[in-house]
Amino acid sequence: MGSRSAGAALRLWLLALLLGCCQGRFVVEKNSLKVTAPDGLKGTYECAIGNFGVPQYGGTMVGFVAYPKANRKACKSFDDFDISYKAKPGAFPTFLLVDRGDCYFAKKAWNAQKAGAAAILVADDKDEPLITMDNPEEGGNTDYLENITIPSALITKSFGDRLKKAIDSGDMVNVNLDWREALPHPDERVEYEFWTNSNDECGPKCDSQIDFVKSFKGAAQVLEKKGYTEFTPHYITWYCPEAFILSKQCKSQCINHGRYCAPDPEQDFSKGYDGKDVVVQNLRQVCVFKVAKEHKKPWLWWDYVTDFAIRCPMKEKKYTKECADGVIKSLGLDHKAIDKCIGDPDADEENHVLKAEQDAQIGKGSRGDVTILPTLVINNRQYRGKLDKGAVLKALCAGFRETTEPAVCLSDDIQTNECLENNGGCWQDKAANITACKDTFRGRVCECPVVKGVKFVGDGYTHCEASGSGRCEINNGGCWKDTKNGRTYSACTDDGCRCPDGFKGDGKHKCEDVDECKERTVCQCEECRCKNTWGSYECGCSGGLLYMKEHDTCISKNGASEAGWGFLWVVVFGLVAAGIAGYAVYKYRIRRYMDSEIRAIMAQYMPLDSQGDVQSHAHHIEM
Repeated sequence: MGSRSAGAALRLWLLALLLGCCQGRFVVEKNSLKVTAPDGLKGTYECAIGNFGVPQYGGTMVGFVAYPKANRKACKSFDDFDISYKAKPGAFPTFLLVDRGDCYFAKKAWNAQKAGAAAILVADDKDEPLITMDNPEEGGNTDYLENITIPSALITKSFGDRLKKAIDSGDMVNVNLDWREALPHPDERVEYEFWTNSNDECGPKCDSQIDFVKSFKGAAQVLEKKGYTEFTPHYITWYCPEAFILSKQCKSQCINHGRYCAPDPEQDFSKGYDGKDVVVQNLRQVCVFKVAKEHKKPWLWWDYVTDFAIRCPMKEKKYTKECADGVIKSLGLDHKAIDKCIGDPDADEENHVLKAEQDAQIGKGSRGDVTILPTLVINNRQYRGKLDKGAVLKALCAGFRETTEPAVCLSDDIQTNECLENNGGCWQDKAANITACKDTFRGRVCECPVVKGVKFVGDGYTHCEASGSGRCEINNGGCWKDTKNGRTYSACTDDGCRCPDGFKGDGKHKCEDVDECKERTVCQCEECRCKNTWGSYECGCSGGLLYMKEHDTCISKNGASEAGWGFLWVVVFGLVAAGIAGYAVYKYRIRRYMDSEIRAIMAQYMPLDSQGDVQSHAHHIEM
């Protein structure tokens, strides 16, 4: 019964969502892609920002476009095809162009990132307006979602076809991804909304939402206290279709006589909390904000939501009014004012607070309807990308008019120095104390550094390598190096890290001696004698024979000519035998062919006995 009830509830909420949103619209957020080469493609094109990864709001990225010869839909790991798109020393970062279809957009981005691409461009497979590439639905292995850090963009089919044609023709396609105008930045204050939900039993999406609130709280509060931002939290609710208002489902999932509803947290009406519990807590969180704002402390909302998530989780059966009241009292908020704001959830009347929330959900002006949870709306434009402290802070700072960005965006007093936390996700060489992470007012930038006059090159995210003639002087260029028996070998070259002859490995972390004798790649003849050495080998012959390195063989001084004549005679006899056999086959097939031709001719004038009846019958029919 539980599973059938849950299924009915899901269908009910889907119907309610369709009825509530059918008149609305979803706005695709876009950035620009400028092609600088080749000449035939020069121009600026629109692309749609993906709803995962980290768009570089306020900034730009320069790179060149690569289109794979295999795995063109990027649904499999490029490791399976032994393909890497990590930028070579001195080269532009790689923007990987892939085809739409067969797997999730996010999976394509993850495979591209693992292969070393700095960004991913997905070419649509049909002629249609741009759409938003969204996260996959819950279920399956989607753990990689939180680890996608490269930006993504969807381009039209026609533009994608032109890019592919240019690449297949051998042209180098240089592009510039630009997010500087992706968010409006009209003045010195940023207005933003955070659309969220108090439910903490919806899997990884709820977990990441709570983690974001906890990590972003400090930055949000300082920005709000100093007047740099104006923040408003919002919550989505649905109404129950009138035909179902008296049903058990609506009664357990809605308040105010079916006007404000939320799905069952566990998707099972027979256990745990109901949707109406979520609606009431959402309402309480809105009222906490309103009361705190009236007391000119709107930033206390962040404290309440964070503390409630910690102290009152559903899993511990503490998702109650009593627990919520304890959090409210600890923050010194007016408890009675909040209860008055909440009103009576059982009354058959509109709740003015939740009614305002439903109205705010509908898009106005350039903003579309809010249909994705959780999400942010910054300067009336919906944020795209994952909810990450650094990424969201960068987007907020990109919302200020240029030259008015507050230093508080990345100052120490709110502890948002991204390079101090996991090195900002950028490349670093801990041994040499070198990093590609740089903090700016618009967020961290992963940019390979210049150290002691030596320039490091790479994508800044996954690798940086010293370039030029002096690269090996700094930490051996980040390459492998070892000394044994008075001999020193290094994998550092002017072009990169490459194991020297006689060694194998990646050249960066290790190079192992190749035992040529054991692998039988040298000294393979029967009389050959092989001795392995570190980084090399020695070949010789037994019995006083002479070793010929170019042929990897042992011969006597007089044996070379004899062996050569013997081999020649074998070849001659083999050719003669092949000729005789071929002639015999030829004669046999000619005779068979002539016999069949003669029989066919004779059959026309002298029919065989077995054919007589058939031909007579045929003649009778013709008459």
